[in-house]
Amino acid sequence: MLNYAVDPVLLAGRVPPGTELDFFDGRTYVSAVGFRFLQTRVLGVAVPFHQDFDEINLRFYVRRPAEDGSRRGVAFVRELVPKPAIAGVARFAFCEPYASVPMSHDVRDDGEGDARRVSVTYGWRDRTGECTVALRAEGDPALPAPGSLEQFIAEHYWGYGADRKGRGLEYAVRHDPWRVWTAAGASFAGNAARMYGTELARAISGTPDSAFLAEGSAVSVSWANIIL
Repeated sequence: MLNYAVDPVLLAGRVPPGTELDFFDGRTYVSAVGFRFLQTRVLGVAVPFHQDFDEINLRFYVRRPAEDGSRRGVAFVRELVPKPAIAGVARFAFCEPYASVPMSHDVRDDGEGDARRVSVTYGWRDRTGECTVALRAEGDPALPAPGSLEQFIAEHYWGYGADRKGRGLEYAVRHDPWRVWTAAGASFAGNAARMYGTELARAISGTPDSAFLAEGSAVSVSWANIIL
């Protein structure tokens, strides 16, 4: 997770109906996130050849008032996967901005304790070239400190978007809190203007304001509901 503080004006037109931008210490963040889906099931069914795959997304943070309190969630600029069928199902079921492109990953985890070294690279290719999200970390992971930026970024349990009629959509994302490594080094490389637009691509072209690696866990995602 590579996190960049950006001008909220860059996101104002992308905020899903029924939500508002969320801030941490007065700053608006976008995150370039690379990860692997493993043992994926849809309605409890494992689809052959579509269970394990990469995703890279660019997301930002929103909140919505609700009867049970303010719901903090994420919304997406773009989500990339390597298989057209996965992108098509996600666009149909959740109206999410998925696209399919050739993708790759390289994950290395060596040593133990203080000598542990972890490096992760995710990448994609399109007609403009190749883009990569890379990070390296050391030691063992730990739960993020309460009130930290890492907790703000990692612990969001709602997703938001808009349907084809422009109505807000909300879905629940459930998982245990993730342990994280603070990055010893991280970078985003390549021309992402085609996927993210010129201004957001420029915003994530420099050194991230923060970066960390999350250990991951089992995750469940509910079907989307219309926000009334």
